Amino acid sequence: MTRIWKEAGFAAQDPWIIETEELKAGEGQKPLLPLDAFLTAVEESNAVDFGVVIAPADDVTKLAPSLDRIALVAVKFPAFNDGRGFSHASLLRDRLNYQGEVRAVGDVLIDQIPLMLRTGFDSFAVSNAVALQRLEEGRLPGIDNHYQPAARGNGPVEGYSWRRRSA
Repeated sequence: MTRIWKEAGFAAQDPWIIETEELKAGEGQKPLLPLDAFLTAVEESNAVDFGVVIAPADDVTKLAPSLDRIALVAVKFPAFNDGRGFSHASLLRDRLNYQGEVRAVGDVLIDQIPLMLRTGFDSFAVSNAVALQRLEEGRLPGIDNHYQPAARGNGPVEGYSWRRRSA
């Protein structure tokens, strides 16, 4: 079972469906389209409520002309050791200045969620049993201070002026 988690807790309902050949969005649901299908749909429609799925090998900068028409960018994590999704989120937030929702989908583990939050993810499609249990219990791991800048700051850090801080 996959549930959508945000910092406020688990979402009761989520309208977004990752469309495949077998699965299509029904009434009351919104499609998350693969990048190529999304680019085609944007050219053919005036809609402003699109959702797109970014695979690890996709070029996220292709979204730049259409960012104002995207409600949700879902970034795929096909395996826990594939970190390209972190780069996609960072590019969306830092270089493209995307302000909408960025969701991690796929192999989302509890240990990665704090780092995903720092790189710009807002929501998570979680199916891992351990991650679901810990999120239910409010047991999110983390590190209080960070040396590297990120899309999301961690608050003021005292001392050592040579350390880099998130803005």
